[in-house]
Amino acid sequence: MINSNFMKIRQFGLASLASLILSSQLHAAPLHLDKVVAIVNDDIVLESEFKQRLQIIRDQLSARNQRIPPDNILAPQVLDRLVLDNLMLQLAEKQGLKVTDRQLNDAINNIASRNGMSLVQFRQALIAEGQDYATAREQIRREMLIAQVQQSNVSRRIRVSDQEIKNFLKSDAALANQSELLLSIILTSIPEQASSEQIQAAEAKANSIYQTLINNNADFAETAIATSSAPNALNGGDLGWRKMAELPEALAAVVGNMKPGDISKPVKAASGFYITQLRDKRGGAVQLVNQTKVRHILLKPSEIRSPAQTQRLIERLHTRLQEGESFAELAKELSDDPASGSEGGDLSWTSPGQMVPEFEQEMERTPIGELSAPFESRFGWHILQVQDRRTQDMGDQVMESQARSTISKRKFSEELVNWLREMRSAAYVEIKDEIKP
Repeated sequence: MINSNFMKIRQFGLASLASLILSSQLHAAPLHLDKVVAIVNDDIVLESEFKQRLQIIRDQLSARNQRIPPDNILAPQVLDRLVLDNLMLQLAEKQGLKVTDRQLNDAINNIASRNGMSLVQFRQALIAEGQDYATAREQIRREMLIAQVQQSNVSRRIRVSDQEIKNFLKSDAALANQSELLLSIILTSIPEQASSEQIQAAEAKANSIYQTLINNNADFAETAIATSSAPNALNGGDLGWRKMAELPEALAAVVGNMKPGDISKPVKAASGFYITQLRDKRGGAVQLVNQTKVRHILLKPSEIRSPAQTQRLIERLHTRLQEGESFAELAKELSDDPASGSEGGDLSWTSPGQMVPEFEQEMERTPIGELSAPFESRFGWHILQVQDRRTQDMGDQVMESQARSTISKRKFSEELVNWLREMRSAAYVEIKDEIKP
């Protein structure tokens, strides 16, 4: 249940979401006109899917008032992203990962709220623009599932030692961790076990891109879309707001001396050569931590208990708790979380970001002393009870937790690139005829 990397689900705005929705006309295209543009293991990418995603990216760039690269540059990037997405969705199915309707509904409600709308207003806005609400839901579900499979698979490759935490807390990065930077990147990747010639070629390409940015005043986002090997290339290289200490060390060493608007020379990291643009800075003050004392009961589906049976059992358990049975005794007897179950379900004091999003959302909206309704996460079905809340000054334990999170995020960015590269190399991928947008 503890999400050690505090990975957040990708946030959508109304403008970018609208560009993700397919028109009903595309869905109505006769099947016999479609053709295969790529074979990905035992699956395929269809021409209609490719053209749809290409138009999505064009619409996103147009909504951000960015110049759209020519198709001979944009199309291969889009197809490569489709192949990677296909591989990740295949892996999600193999590993049994899913996005529940409850998770999806919460995400859509958050999108509507961030745009100052109710869910009804948000749906009406999509319909007014000629978009299909059901298709929008499934696109969001797909994006959430891709984020989940990345989180699940990359985080297990990351290890943070106690010595790394001690070293971090003694470093200047611990102080720098309080300020945030708005960054974009361009990555020129190098293969695993690259030869010296391959490294030199990648460095030369990165230097050429840098010179184009500086001498020709080229748009950074457009250049990232056209040239970057990073997973966020089609977003113009946007990394969003990051604490400096969360960055790979090679990047952190560079951005510390940069001013908003600056572009760094290429710097070498394990996955290749990075060019970084610092777009803005904010923050720097130490914040107090709002903590919640909570306990829970977890029921998991198993070989002898189906998901439907698990849901019915958690609902009966909720009724028993409402009728006055002891939370602690039921947790000890029935909870499938052995660590907290033996303690009557006690999870002690938790800080923001420590729990998976579904748990944290229920915890935040449950009053002190009250029970939540049964809810589902990727771990199973939960009932929680909020016992108390407090605002705590940042002590040693919190600082260590933040240090572990920061180091994990730093490693995650680098490891994601490596994991995607390995997954692509291990897969069977055949690109069919010449791409014709």
